[in-house]
Amino acid sequence: MATISSPGVGSNLDVKNIISQLVALEKRPLDSLKLQAATVNTKISAFGQVKSLVSTLQDAAGKLTSVTGWNGVTTTSSDSKYVSASAVGGTLPTSFNVEVQSLAKAQATASAALLPVGGALGAGTLRLELGKWSVSPASFTPQSGQPVDITISAADKLSDIASKINGANAGVTASILTDASGERLLLSGRGTGEQAGYRVSVNEGAGWDSDTQSFADNSDGVGLSRLATAQMDATATTLAADARAKVNGISVTSATNTFASTISGVTFKAEQVTEAGKPIAITVAKDESAVRSNIEAFVKAYNGINQLLQEATKYDPKTKSAGLLQGDSTAIALQNSLRSAVQSVTTGGGTLQRLADIGITQKLGGDLVVDSAKLGKALTSSPDDVKNLFRNTGGGSADGIAVQVKALATNLLSNSGFFKSKDDSLQLSLKRISQDQARVNDKVDAFEKRITQRYNALDKQLSSLNGLNAYVAQQVTAWNKSKG
Repeated sequence: MATISSPGVGSNLDVKNIISQLVALEKRPLDSLKLQAATVNTKISAFGQVKSLVSTLQDAAGKLTSVTGWNGVTTTSSDSKYVSASAVGGTLPTSFNVEVQSLAKAQATASAALLPVGGALGAGTLRLELGKWSVSPASFTPQSGQPVDITISAADKLSDIASKINGANAGVTASILTDASGERLLLSGRGTGEQAGYRVSVNEGAGWDSDTQSFADNSDGVGLSRLATAQMDATATTLAADARAKVNGISVTSATNTFASTISGVTFKAEQVTEAGKPIAITVAKDESAVRSNIEAFVKAYNGINQLLQEATKYDPKTKSAGLLQGDSTAIALQNSLRSAVQSVTTGGGTLQRLADIGITQKLGGDLVVDSAKLGKALTSSPDDVKNLFRNTGGGSADGIAVQVKALATNLLSNSGFFKSKDDSLQLSLKRISQDQARVNDKVDAFEKRITQRYNALDKQLSSLNGLNAYVAQQVTAWNKSKG
């Protein structure tokens, strides 16, 4: 920006204010450009909202075109405190009784009390193995895979040993219990089920006995061997166990309390042991409410778009005010395309060919309204025809309403679709406005520099003339005095 060296000093003119007013006049086009930029940004935001609503409509239509959207089921338990259940879409209606006999357990063991508290137990190696215990005769069958060996030093305390077990990631967690009799090592399996048991073996230097499948000095009850499974407190030992139940009188088991593959399509969970002679009834039935909800969500999604476009493109003759997108041909074309899709007639819906046939009609303004009674009757009397009305894929006019709407929405949202093209166009307008603003600013800067230079020069000239005028006045005064 140009500067004024001595505005009005010699001329007594308010040069700075004069220049400011002239520059302000030159900047007036910027006000119009700022307004244009604000309008374009508002349109970008508006089309962004429409895009989001079209995406919601696409999702809603997708639920009506998918198989699972029409195969929803509801699963009930006569007492979910004992047995809860769920089923995947498409599961055939069924019912069965469940008696829970026992819950799944993880193995838990506690060592005998160890003294002195905080003392070292001795050097050696702890071996942790996962597998299954058999009670009679007592035996352990390890799982396939390598056991985990943990090296214990002579100085390690019980707390050090517990930390090493927890850090070994061997499927066993350790903690310490301290009471009046000493400290105990508590171990717990991380998984439930018979196959998730564990065995702790100790090697204090004698090596592995292949005949007994244990370390030779595993059970001498001295030093580190006090932590071996054989030395654990039998009264504080819980063996890993499967959950056991009866389904319609047939015994079934699961490593967890969840039975996921016992009944096809149904998963039930044993929450607690049932009372004797009081089985829990599980029922799976078709869920018509899910279909109705999906249809209503489709209508709501469409209405959201219609209402936004209706407001943005309207013109109020009374107030002579126009919506942001009033006269925007692309917005009107979008609105017409969506309306055409929901008003289309399909030949693939059997006796049902249009939304009006199931109680969905358009009111003044374009919103869809649902006749709940008529829709319910159609879902009850002609469920397959309702499904085909929305999701038939025969091609062309045979395509269902939801298929056509989803295809339209997908095309609008694609990388080469309506919204990408519209956004590119608006962004280009913003770029052009920005370039125009830069040109105006350059022009204003040049004008200000030029006009400032001129007024500075004029100010100097006037200053010289004022000086000459003062000199002449002085001479005249002096001459007049000399004559008197």
